[in-house]
Amino acid sequence: MRKNISENNGKRPGSVKSRFLVSAFAVFLVAYSQTGISSEEVLEQYKSLFAQQQKEFEKQRQIIIEQGKEIEKLKSRLDSLITTQPTDRSPASNVAGKDGQRPPQVSSPSTPKTVVAGPVDKKTDQGQARTVPGNLPVGPVGQAPPKQDEKPRPPEMPRLSDAVGGVLTRKGKIVVEPALEYAFTDSNRIFLDAFTFLPAIAIGLIDVRQVDQHSMMASIGARYGVTDRLEVEARVPYRARFDEQRSRPVSIGAGIDETFNASGNGLGDIEFGARYQLNSGAGGWPILVGNMRATVPTGKGPFDIKYAQAQGVPGAVFPTEVPTGSGFFSFEPSVTALYATDPAVFFANLAYNYNMGTKEKALDGSGDKFKVDPGYAVGMTFGMGFGINERSSFNIGYGHRHVFNTKINNRTLKGSQLDIGQLLLGYAFKYSQQTTLNFSIAIGTTDDAQDVRLSFRVPMTF
Repeated sequence: MRKNISENNGKRPGSVKSRFLVSAFAVFLVAYSQTGISSEEVLEQYKSLFAQQQKEFEKQRQIIIEQGKEIEKLKSRLDSLITTQPTDRSPASNVAGKDGQRPPQVSSPSTPKTVVAGPVDKKTDQGQARTVPGNLPVGPVGQAPPKQDEKPRPPEMPRLSDAVGGVLTRKGKIVVEPALEYAFTDSNRIFLDAFTFLPAIAIGLIDVRQVDQHSMMASIGARYGVTDRLEVEARVPYRARFDEQRSRPVSIGAGIDETFNASGNGLGDIEFGARYQLNSGAGGWPILVGNMRATVPTGKGPFDIKYAQAQGVPGAVFPTEVPTGSGFFSFEPSVTALYATDPAVFFANLAYNYNMGTKEKALDGSGDKFKVDPGYAVGMTFGMGFGINERSSFNIGYGHRHVFNTKINNRTLKGSQLDIGQLLLGYAFKYSQQTTLNFSIAIGTTDDAQDVRLSFRVPMTF
């Protein structure tokens, strides 16, 4: 029946009728020549046969028209189902989403099945071929859109520093974050305590020093989500440093280098912080997050250690151990802006660092006290992050901080201001739904910055 229908669809009704008339006329001539039936009777039989066939042709034409309409309806329905089905962009369909649930599996509509009709029944008009799609979903297709009352959250990025990167902790969740850090600094300094009367002649002390610093830190931090927009955190570090200094007083004709090694380890400065999402990011605005960090000088500061003077080298003073803390209370408010554009996230951070002054004893052992006002600092960090897939992401950025001059007894210490520039690279791998592996590297771009700093963090959500 399907073959007959397809053949009828490809022929015009006029051609069918003409062929039928020619064949009927031929039958009429043969019958008229072989029998003695009158022409009127044969003509009447021919008319009856023609009328009957005409009815059959009209019935088949109506069937074909109805089949065409039914096929168009089913094609339109199938197209609408395909267009409304969500596209899975993840590399593997079995990867869990951020909320810990797998995405719904929706079977794709299969090729429409064609049911072949049986013989044509003249009375009931049965036998039409109907096209019905197979494996059509009976329930809702796709995933429901997020609720209107759900507030947008900042996108997750690899953590580059204490204020840049990461994601806000959800309400009632606790994130425990152990971390390891290594930093190396190699600096060459020329100390000149002299006066010149010609451009090439100096009278006084000229000291050339090379300082190599190795610093390692192990810390444990914890963050708690007070609300979906507010989190508080605390971090306790343990530091270990090893410094090697080589000095050669050129002006007194020293032939060998004076080498002085110093090391130190112990509790570092404990940090407290809080972060709050200021806006929802609706209307094309970036998401703004306010940050506040406070540092308590629990570690051994630079004025808590002892210094020694090198024998035979006037003016060469070396520390007998290295500090593990800054020695000052500090407060650092900052604002982070995040603007998400698939697949990149642009970020920027503005920070201000305030260090409280303190009174310390003189290093010469006299017992006199003097007031030290460490210079405050301003800094900026900017960059972009990319989501490689559901489990991997990386970012690249640049950070620069300017530290103003230190004051001692309200007198500015010349040459104490610093410019610290760093190229920042970060990578995050979502090991599981609760654990993330975070790597970051900072490469110094200015003379005052550390040569390299490597960090490894493992935030775990409970």
